[in-house]
Amino acid sequence: MEDKGSPPVKTFLPISLILAIPGWILLIYLVTQTVPELGNRWLFYAAIFITITGSSFPAVAYLNRIIKPFGPANYEIVIREGIMIGLYTAILLWLNKGQVLSFGLALILAVGLILVELLIRLRNRSAWHPEA
Repeated sequence: MEDKGSPPVKTFLPISLILAIPGWILLIYLVTQTVPELGNRWLFYAAIFITITGSSFPAVAYLNRIIKPFGPANYEIVIREGIMIGLYTAILLWLNKGQVLSFGLALILAVGLILVELLIRLRNRSAWHPEA
């Protein structure tokens, strides 16, 4: 009988390292060695997205192993949630740079992303999956 639980955290370590280490190196280079021109600024947002996404995979996998509101998570759920965390962080930094970020706006964005994830999880749970 195969275990249908959430995947272990160690399965996400390789992809996490592949994304996080070059992302952190690029981020440190951009902050310390470049001038914030237009191209470098967009590269900074891309580096933040990649870095935070890669760094969040182990934490998201661990949280999905201990908290199971909709049953066990699979690989695509952990990857999707990590990408949402990276996207949320990049959007917050972008809005902060434009000086339009407020606590209320950050809260609305967080609630919106959490709601999207919950609706996707509910849809996946209610879909019929034949036994393989």
